[in-house]
Amino acid sequence: MGSLAQVPDPGSRGFDIDTGDERPLRVFVVHKNGAISAFYNRCPHTGAPLEWQPHQFLDIENSFIQCAIHGALFRPEDGYCLRGPCAGQALQQIMVRVDDAGQLVAELPVHPGASVPDQ
Repeated sequence: MGSLAQVPDPGSRGFDIDTGDERPLRVFVVHKNGAISAFYNRCPHTGAPLEWQPHQFLDIENSFIQCAIHGALFRPEDGYCLRGPCAGQALQQIMVRVDDAGQLVAELPVHPGASVPDQ
């Protein structure tokens, strides 16, 4: 994916993951208070990308993930929607870890029928 050093704390960054398909898988990472979380870059309400500028997925206070389309607010630790038209739903989270070299490694589903959203 990329390096953890590319994601400020607090902050966020989008990444495209090459899965061998025609289009890369669009994801983003949130880094806040030393913790990292990652999600598919897709609003559960409209399916649209979430960022309002390149790599800007958080609100102005860096407190919540904010959808650029309708302003929905999501918790950065688990993607749960607190406010907006998709309240009570959640972003689709992916597992991510930092390897010994400081690289972000996404752990994507690999079995048939795995839940990977259309991009």
